[in-house]
Amino acid sequence: MSYTLKIQDIQNVTHDVRQIRLEKPQGYTFTPGQATEVSVDREGWRDEGRPFTFTSLDSDPYLEFTIKIYPDHEGVTDQIGKLSKGDHLIIGDPWGTIEYKGEGVFLAGGAGVTPFIAILRDLHRKGEIGNNQLLFSNKSERDIILRDEFETILGDQFINVITDEKPRGDHLFLDGVIDKSFLESHIENFDQAFYVCGPDPFNKGIMSALKELGAKPDALVFEK
Repeated sequence: MSYTLKIQDIQNVTHDVRQIRLEKPQGYTFTPGQATEVSVDREGWRDEGRPFTFTSLDSDPYLEFTIKIYPDHEGVTDQIGKLSKGDHLIIGDPWGTIEYKGEGVFLAGGAGVTPFIAILRDLHRKGEIGNNQLLFSNKSERDIILRDEFETILGDQFINVITDEKPRGDHLFLDGVIDKSFLESHIENFDQAFYVCGPDPFNKGIMSALKELGAKPDALVFEK
């Protein structure tokens, strides 16, 4: 089933990421980490659907997506970047991707953090953040999505890894890439859940490293 929904609000989260809130159809439900197919209600774009994860919670009175815009690709996200309040998006039914399976380490690369937003927001609202940790890799500090919110939710359990510039002298900012040696240095327990989402090379590299370090395959939950 498809739904054509009006945009209620658009906010810039970073220089190239937008947070878009839509009206919510009556009876539409989803769980944290689920996604749906989204297309732009404009001529020539209605059949160009792309998967995006909900970053709102089911209890919110709106649907929210947090989307990185790629203007040089001349694709769906470029079109989404040109939308304004009052325009429409077309969405489908929700489907499952990443599912929370208990405390662990969330490893995100860039816009790959989006499936984790609703999961961590949900845990925070329930008072169940516990020992969950987020290791978030970005090219630069200005690329960090929802930095203030993650700092509020996770405190010292939110670690930023900056690959393309020297981060400022903050213990929550680390220089380099998330690879096997990084994981060995910063994670003590590999007998816990690991949630991985980012570009394909990021996913493959981290999944391989985690398995080599003893993480069980059934404890690895990643965006397919």
